[in-house]
Amino acid sequence: MFTDHVTLTLSSGKGGQGCVAFRREKFVTQGGPNGGDGGRGGDVWFRCDNNTHTLSHFKGTRNLKAEGGAPGLGSRMTGKSGDKLVVVVPPGTQVVDVETGDVLYDLVKDGEEVKFMIGGKGGLGNFHFKSSTNQQPRYAQPGQPAVTREVKLDLKLIADVGLVGFPNVGKSTLISTVSNARPEIANYEFTTLTPKLGQVDVGDYDSFVMADIPGIIGGASDGKGLGLQFLRHIERTNTLLFMIDIASYHEMKTQYDTLKLELKRFSEVLSKSAYAIALTRVDVLPVDEAPEIIGNFLKDIGLEQSTHNEFKFDDNLGFYAQVGADETSEIDLSKPYFVAPISSVMRTNVEALKFGLYSLIKRFR
Repeated sequence: MFTDHVTLTLSSGKGGQGCVAFRREKFVTQGGPNGGDGGRGGDVWFRCDNNTHTLSHFKGTRNLKAEGGAPGLGSRMTGKSGDKLVVVVPPGTQVVDVETGDVLYDLVKDGEEVKFMIGGKGGLGNFHFKSSTNQQPRYAQPGQPAVTREVKLDLKLIADVGLVGFPNVGKSTLISTVSNARPEIANYEFTTLTPKLGQVDVGDYDSFVMADIPGIIGGASDGKGLGLQFLRHIERTNTLLFMIDIASYHEMKTQYDTLKLELKRFSEVLSKSAYAIALTRVDVLPVDEAPEIIGNFLKDIGLEQSTHNEFKFDDNLGFYAQVGADETSEIDLSKPYFVAPISSVMRTNVEALKFGLYSLIKRFR
């Protein structure tokens, strides 16, 4: 089960009670107080672990508490300190204070650890309260109480490229073709119900991570469909790939405008991310009709077919790429980095798409 947000009540450990005791040994008269201190309560820590991918292990668990400190003992022995509580979360988890709404931590690095709450200090034993006027103190301090806070854990997956598009436009097919991800694929809308991550290899030594989220429909920013619920998983990406179905009953321009609008309504920052466009399912069109349809779409969004072909897109189908789109030149973020017709099934332009996306990603790494 994929779970990307939970609310937890976390408590540090209570400090142990100080001990009231007196030294009693043969041949030792008036031994005096020797009660030990209570042990310190356990701290609460967060640990980022790359071996976890969801927050599902917190399902059914709402209260977590560190171990309390043990009471002090006679002979001035300090009680055992309580074990710390370690809350293990996947990379990309934000810890949010429920009361204030503030983001307390943003855990993104594997192995990163932060101390969230300190356990209560143990109480002092009666040994500490002896004096010339109080030679038999019969009281000790209680341990400091536990601290309790309510937090919300929000998981935002970490990826280099986020796929956005209408339902059933081929996002899952593409990510299964170019990466190690194996999402469910079927010929109906909303097949993808949860986000998926896949590692895309580019050559022998380079790679990037691609994120597939459920399809976005018109009105997603108002809560329609599933896309809005999972859009936060691509908030961390610097690059978006718009997936537009060339053979859908939705007009290509309509798909493009709807995606741009819903992204802007969700996040002004996300809507200004660098992006590219993949025109999917080009294989279902007659070969002689595809160039005209693609050319008309480019004109509809204010672009012209490009002769710049650094990424080796199929010239016969038509495409757009920003001229001089290399690592050193500036690009216009208001326009797509490239517009390429692809077929994941026939692998048309798939390799060129990978290199084009990697070229764009390297600008922001």
